[in-house]
Amino acid sequence: TFRDLIFDPAFGGGLREDRTLKAIIPGGASAKVFRADEKVTLGGPGLEGAGPKRKVDVLDLPYDFTTLTAAGSMSGSGGIIVLDDSTDLVAALANLSEFFAHESCGQCTPCREGSLWMAKILRRLGSGQGRAGDADQLLHIADNIPGGRTICAFGEACSWPVQSFVGKFKAEFETKEAGV
Repeated sequence: TFRDLIFDPAFGGGLREDRTLKAIIPGGASAKVFRADEKVTLGGPGLEGAGPKRKVDVLDLPYDFTTLTAAGSMSGSGGIIVLDDSTDLVAALANLSEFFAHESCGQCTPCREGSLWMAKILRRLGSGQGRAGDADQLLHIADNIPGGRTICAFGEACSWPVQSFVGKFKAEFETKEAGV
């Protein structure tokens, strides 16, 4: 489970004493983030743990492909990123978005332009120059890259972190907008 991987001394060893868990990225840069306080629904036909649907604390999710997929994320590259309460999520997402903007091959317009604009908006928010509506604009861009609009899966991969970070922590992004 994430609880074991993060807190067991044989694995992650936990957080610093004065910190609390804020979020978990379960599978590297393109995996959708989980809030530390999130509960996900598992069970039902075709889902991990077939049987009655049940709510499961994110920390109690087994770390396996099937469960993470059923919970709405993925194991991806297997790199688990643990974010504590000192993490500036705008800065963290800006870092991920810069990676995707740099790595885009540039062939498909939605991915090429979308990844650059998401990185630009996140840099602006992080530098104190945010504009009203930036969080919604990020979601709009991220929602319009995937869905068969690109040749490969990279466009979807660059959208997922933005969709999940802004979707699950929107207030943190909105506090960096102008006039807030």
